[in-house]
Amino acid sequence: MKYVSTRGEAPPVDFMTACLAGLAPDGGLYMPATWPQIAPAAPGETYAEIAIRVVQAFAGDALNHEETQAMCLEAYASFDHEAVTPLVQVGPALWLMELHHGPTLAFKDVAMQLLARLYDHALGLRGERLNIICATSGDTGGAAAAAFAGAAHSSLFILHPDKRISPVQRMFMTMTGARNVHNLALAGDFDDCQSIVKNLFADRAFSRRVRLSGVNSINWARIVAQLVYYAAAQAALGAERAIRFVVPSGNMGDSFAGYVAARCGMLAGFEAVCAVNENKALVDLFDAGRMKRHPAVATPSPAMDISVPSNFERLLFEVSGRDSAVVRSVYDTYAQSGEAQLSRQAHGALGCTGLSPVSVSNSETLNEIKRFHAETGWLICPHTAVGTSAARRLSETEAVTVVLATAHAAKFPETVEVATGLQPVLPARCENLQDSEEVYSILDADMMSVRAFIEERI
Repeated sequence: MKYVSTRGEAPPVDFMTACLAGLAPDGGLYMPATWPQIAPAAPGETYAEIAIRVVQAFAGDALNHEETQAMCLEAYASFDHEAVTPLVQVGPALWLMELHHGPTLAFKDVAMQLLARLYDHALGLRGERLNIICATSGDTGGAAAAAFAGAAHSSLFILHPDKRISPVQRMFMTMTGARNVHNLALAGDFDDCQSIVKNLFADRAFSRRVRLSGVNSINWARIVAQLVYYAAAQAALGAERAIRFVVPSGNMGDSFAGYVAARCGMLAGFEAVCAVNENKALVDLFDAGRMKRHPAVATPSPAMDISVPSNFERLLFEVSGRDSAVVRSVYDTYAQSGEAQLSRQAHGALGCTGLSPVSVSNSETLNEIKRFHAETGWLICPHTAVGTSAARRLSETEAVTVVLATAHAAKFPETVEVATGLQPVLPARCENLQDSEEVYSILDADMMSVRAFIEERI
């Protein structure tokens, strides 16, 4: 298996090189040169068994079966549900897929627990050490901190927007006590954090000198790990059954993973609604074919407060016929002027991907948390509420609808309490979260300040 950059100016690499690099040297995102065809999951397969087959298909000879098996079994042993991502029925044709049974109560754990093991394995074989940088709108940072804490061959630098994530989200990042985990709260929004990360990678002399790598949703291994739960849902609900997925969406990595699962033959068709909050750049992209930079709007679902989703670049690569020149032109124009228009061909092809966006307002999100509790007795997080609210608008079809429940309600206690008057309780396994001391630094949203911070600590 070889991996190519969406921008076409970097040499092809193998799976482990793509994972360790995160971003390609030309600023593009890695994609497989061809789509492997993978047999759909069987009803009797465990989650780890599906993951082993999927990872092996994308890794090729970069990993042997025994190595893949050991990493997958260990990664998912830390989840508190045997099914890892269980399905629960909440209506006649409506299901939630609970993705919050990992160590930090968010769907990011599903990929990050595996990614940390891939990194440690590869770096150990190479005798190398990396400095990993991660921009987070809430959950990625906590999942990365839990997965990489104490890692033998890497240090982790987490950038989050100060006072724009929930306190519980922040504590999962700042209370590991691990000497190799460093947290920075930046005076800006998530897009500022992500822009700094991209610019640090673009400074090739710096990124080479400090051995920089990234584990955001731009990392291809994250996509690979996330497509497994789409395949698991298909097996659980019936191999031939049409499923409509509703995916709370920020950087679009989760929904793109569903697209990949379909391209690899693991789903019986593909339809996924990308449910976004009041940051609705994705709606503009699909409706008008226009990318435009906007300041991120603060919402009750902060992990989705993103103006332009990073993984859209991968989708643009696909809908433009894998024409790297088209991708470069769009992103160069966007970088220079803050907006860019897609070609008529690429814009038209978006409608054939199976993906479509729906925007949910702040008031609708809070009302949905309250309504869902009244109907089911369950408390859901505001991101999941964006998904269930979007699902209510969809027309009836023969397909069942699966909403991805992306985080535990207890990660957002303030918002849930505002909506319902009830305080969600952390699971027993996380009750000691507040017993440790938070450790993080507050910096301006300035690349040179972040760069100096990293250089001082490596």
